[in-house]
Amino acid sequence: MDKNQSTELLFELSHSGRRCHRLPACDVPAGEARTLLPSSALADAPPPLPEIGEIDLIRHFVNLSTKNMSIDTNFYPLGSCTMKYNPKRHERLCGLPGLAELHPLQTDESCQGMLHLLWIVQNILGEIAGLDAVSLQPAAGAQGELTALLVAHAYFKDRHEEKRTRILIPDSAHGTNPASAAIAGFDAVSIKSNSRGLVDLEDLRSKLDDRTAVFMITNPNTLGLFDDQIATITELVHKAGALVYLDGANMNAILGITRPGDFGIDMMHYNVHKTFTGPHGAGGPGSGPIAVRQHLAPYLPAPVVVRSGEQFKLDYDRPKSIGRVRSFFGNIGILLRGYCYIRTLGAVGLREVSENAVLNANYLLSLVKAAYEVPYGDRCMHEFVASAKTLRRERKISAMDIGKRLLDLGYHAPTVYFPLVVAEALMIEPTETESRETLDAFASALLRIREEDPNYLHDAPHTLGISRPDEVKAAKEPILRWNS
Repeated sequence: MDKNQSTELLFELSHSGRRCHRLPACDVPAGEARTLLPSSALADAPPPLPEIGEIDLIRHFVNLSTKNMSIDTNFYPLGSCTMKYNPKRHERLCGLPGLAELHPLQTDESCQGMLHLLWIVQNILGEIAGLDAVSLQPAAGAQGELTALLVAHAYFKDRHEEKRTRILIPDSAHGTNPASAAIAGFDAVSIKSNSRGLVDLEDLRSKLDDRTAVFMITNPNTLGLFDDQIATITELVHKAGALVYLDGANMNAILGITRPGDFGIDMMHYNVHKTFTGPHGAGGPGSGPIAVRQHLAPYLPAPVVVRSGEQFKLDYDRPKSIGRVRSFFGNIGILLRGYCYIRTLGAVGLREVSENAVLNANYLLSLVKAAYEVPYGDRCMHEFVASAKTLRRERKISAMDIGKRLLDLGYHAPTVYFPLVVAEALMIEPTETESRETLDAFASALLRIREEDPNYLHDAPHTLGISRPDEVKAAKEPILRWNS
């Protein structure tokens, strides 16, 4: 491929003497500067930075940006990660000076407005969850899981029940669930799914005992199914003296319709950047606050925002707290976007979010189920899992081939090969923000790919700068710096 301004590095575009701006002459005499700084801090020559004109610089970055897929440019049917549109109105609101220019080290007295807002967020998230207390500290869903399990650990230790060392987790769970359990010091025990894709109650009963600390469940689960056994599940777990944790990654399917606390959940996390929108991807930013029942509240991370009369403050006086899990107070920027989203929509609007997410997923499912096998039912919640198993057996077309070919057609690939309970899985989530026309076009793309030549699909994508890099090598041997 011929190099151009979007593929060359700034160092390669550099020409001596070119500038975007010119700095004024130094007003500190050279000799005096050397007396102010130790000689070890002074360089013998300027750093070898690129030298480039402004128009070339602008074109470089604008052209580079067109190589990225983003929710602003492409449909992201990314199951389990809820890649939905982030309203730009909320970006403007969060950029207001009174919010964006606060410093995290300011005193409580000097940022009462922000503390009041965060106090409201705590209460709103508690109300939506049907739970009593909230910590806004965790920086992402996985850290929310870990934080809640550390709260559970502290709770059982306080009750002298240290023998509760096991976390029970369905085999369809997100991979972060067993990882969080292990990091929190627990042993993860897998619970099988039944023929309906739900928790196998007999397997759960056989593994529940006085060693069980927590049962973690995602509901709706990663197959896009609401487990209608949830009341029985929570009753069984509570009778064993254990806690029930909800992985709240899929809350956008039940907002305003049902509350986890009402069907027996003791603690949960939100993905604010997913359920309530926010810039998402590229490793962040994220926010994963947790909500818990009252008897677990003393163990939440400190501080939390409390109200005393008309004043708000950060409360550090929490002797049973597990301590901080995040610098300062958490990812305030994402919490603010979540607040704006919730206040924009209100209670009725949040319910419509769930209803439209479920409607869109079922509509898309109806368009593709005749061409792609859907192992678990004709109906779903916010997402569904199709399978390329039959295509792989009959035509040698894999889920990976389908995902890579979609890139040629202007769509991000859905999640592939997860959940592990479905062979050749294609996990598809349209979210509530996509139009019918977008869903129709995406379904047409899937149907087209199914009929294409397998050998052509094996080499997809064909239109991008690279096709199928060695991802393992790229992860193990990354090239992170330019060498001339």
